[in-house]
Amino acid sequence: MIYPDNFEQKIDFQKVRQLIADRCFSPLGKEKVDEMQFSSDFDEILEKLLQTEEFVKIKEEEDNFPVDSFFDMRPVLRRIRVEGAWIDQSALYELRRSLQTINGVVSFLHRDEDKEPKYPHLLALTEGVVTYPEITKRIDQILDGFGQVKDHASSRLSEIRRELTNTMNGISKSLNSIMRKAQAEGYVDKDVSPSMRDGRLVIPVNPSHKRKIKGIVHDESASGKTVFIEPSEVVEANNRIRELESEERREIIKILTEFTNYLRPYLPDLLESYEFLAKIDFIQAKASFSLYIGGIMPSIENVQKIDWVQAVHPLLELALKKQNRKIVPLDITLEEDNRILVISGPNAGGKSVCLKTVGMLQYMVQCGLLIPLKENSRVGVFDDIFIDIGDEQSIENDLSTYSSHLMNMKFFERRCNEKSLLLIDEFGSGTEPQIGAAIAEALLDRFNRKKSFGIITTHYQNLKHFANEHAGVVNGAMLYDRHEMKPLFRLSIGNPGSSFAVEIARNIGLPEDVIADASEIVGSDYINMDKYLQDISRDKRYWERKRDEIRRENKRLGELTSKYESSLDDISKQKKEILAQAKQEAERLLTESNARIENTIREIKEAEANKEKTRQIRKELSSFKDKVSANGLLDDTESSVGKQGKGNKKAGKKLKRKTVTASSAVSKKPDNLMPGDSVRLKGQTSTGEIMEVSDKKATVAFGMIKSTVDLEKLEKVSNNQVKKEIKASNTRDILHERRLNFKQDIDVRGLRGDEALQAVIYFIDDALQLGISRVRILHGTGTGALRQIIREYLGTVNGVAHFQDEHVQFGGAGITVIDLE
Repeated sequence: MIYPDNFEQKIDFQKVRQLIADRCFSPLGKEKVDEMQFSSDFDEILEKLLQTEEFVKIKEEEDNFPVDSFFDMRPVLRRIRVEGAWIDQSALYELRRSLQTINGVVSFLHRDEDKEPKYPHLLALTEGVVTYPEITKRIDQILDGFGQVKDHASSRLSEIRRELTNTMNGISKSLNSIMRKAQAEGYVDKDVSPSMRDGRLVIPVNPSHKRKIKGIVHDESASGKTVFIEPSEVVEANNRIRELESEERREIIKILTEFTNYLRPYLPDLLESYEFLAKIDFIQAKASFSLYIGGIMPSIENVQKIDWVQAVHPLLELALKKQNRKIVPLDITLEEDNRILVISGPNAGGKSVCLKTVGMLQYMVQCGLLIPLKENSRVGVFDDIFIDIGDEQSIENDLSTYSSHLMNMKFFERRCNEKSLLLIDEFGSGTEPQIGAAIAEALLDRFNRKKSFGIITTHYQNLKHFANEHAGVVNGAMLYDRHEMKPLFRLSIGNPGSSFAVEIARNIGLPEDVIADASEIVGSDYINMDKYLQDISRDKRYWERKRDEIRRENKRLGELTSKYESSLDDISKQKKEILAQAKQEAERLLTESNARIENTIREIKEAEANKEKTRQIRKELSSFKDKVSANGLLDDTESSVGKQGKGNKKAGKKLKRKTVTASSAVSKKPDNLMPGDSVRLKGQTSTGEIMEVSDKKATVAFGMIKSTVDLEKLEKVSNNQVKKEIKASNTRDILHERRLNFKQDIDVRGLRGDEALQAVIYFIDDALQLGISRVRILHGTGTGALRQIIREYLGTVNGVAHFQDEHVQFGGAGITVIDLE
């Protein structure tokens, strides 16, 4: 349900209708635009939105969708339902073209029917639409490409037009003969030619010679200097032409009547086809409008919810674009825990615009229109939308402004439920403030107990307190720049707003004594209440930011801890596996070494000290020991040689020297570095990637810089180490970015002592965290009280090394310069 009846006028939705209607191809679509209405049926809304989204894709991606000849032929088709009526020639031409468009649209949507349809929701509209290509073929037999009846539409028409052509040719010959004779005798100018008057061919003649040519005078020129004579020789032929033209018209009517009789049984199906064409025209107009305003298909749920990110009022955005101004998007959330949002703030601060934006976009989406917001927004569906905005006073109905508001509130209170959305502007205004605020609070309590959703704007303090103290209701503030004294048009949910009445009055130049008297009348506590609310709001935002930073840091530390623990487990497991493998390999090599030594000793004994044979055997053993020493089993090999080769001590010592030398060479060999490996210079932290390896050097890319480095100076870095360093670098980047954006000066002039002190505390905290060495506080001179408060605080801060007045040329005692440790 929508309330009141002029709901669309209150949110300016009629302008949206007009923008959509302007994008229709024909009255077919415009009629559907007029019929467009609010729906609370989730499936119906979703289907309309999906249809529009699919047509947006067609407009963005397709070039061959039929967009010509959207003619509304329904009035013609209804007229020819009567027996004896016929369709006229121009209507028949439009019928053919529009039927071709309908057939083209249906064919386009059915082109991928054998596969998964690309536009399933538009394809569903074609169900029940009957296309009759034979009707188009029949029309093609009657009309040519320009909409004229063909000569061969019937045999009789062909005969008539042939005789008509022959008769015209005969008249032309006769007139030309008469013209040449008259020109030779000087009765007719040589540069004239036959012309047509009242459907008859005539000769232009000077009035002084009109008696020279026998015939009928049909007309004369406006100047009277020319008369048009039909020679008597062609009168009968012209009469015959008139007769043939009449016969031609009768034959064409006969042809059209026969076609109309043929068409009449198909009229019900054809009317349905034009209903389909009307829907297509309407959907394409909605798609064009969506592209115009930047509308998207929202994530819609069958619940009562508003969770919008960067939503904009389409009409306001279009208006601001013309002025080369940018709109401030709206972030707003209404859900089960916080159903009713009470927005407060200064006049002209954007409260009513916020309310209208919610009303407009929610109404648009439930009319099947795509809306301008971010993709991560979520949209719900409401059964009712009630609005109370503007002045509804009526002399005829004897209603004042406040009475009209109360009538609306009466309707709201009776009809609202958990599926209703209430939009109330300046809640409780229009009467004596105290009782108006009390009635507004009682109504707000009733709306909350009925679990309704709503956006309510107000200036009343009691409603702000109610929102703070009751679940289901939340405060919201339209932000205002107190220093620039201008609205920011941004909504902040969770804190009440200030009306800034005193500040605005002072800014526009109201006498200070008037402001002082007003402040005395209401009392300092009331005046300061808004300031206290702002202080609380500022502190809350500050500590929320700090809490978020701590939460992010704790999360990052937790992830790092988990990763390190996982890495340690992996390393421990790998260590055990490597030791086990090494032990197995050592046992295998030791066994093989012992067997080889025993075999060598046996062969030497068998050779009976043959020098050549012994030298060859020792050479084989030396090769084997080099291989063994490369695998780290030199000690075992030497031990075996010591035990089993007593008679070959000299050879064993020589073998030991060789193997020790080989072992030293292996220990000095750099890691097996390959292109693509991550490396760094020994003793450095910067990580690079090997691009090329040649001999003992490698080409390494450190960021954008390439360098050729000795392999011995490089050490390989594992992937885990690279990732850890990248994460550490990201943290440094965040701090670096905050340091770049940090302003080293703060201006606290015009703030009260407690406000200035709080701002300075936050400022010094941030400076210490970011490692800033020197900052400045601009507090002015004045009475010196603000300077004293700030310096007393600075004397208690551990991180402050020194503070003093700025140089006299740069502000002197009005600025305090602080050096931080």
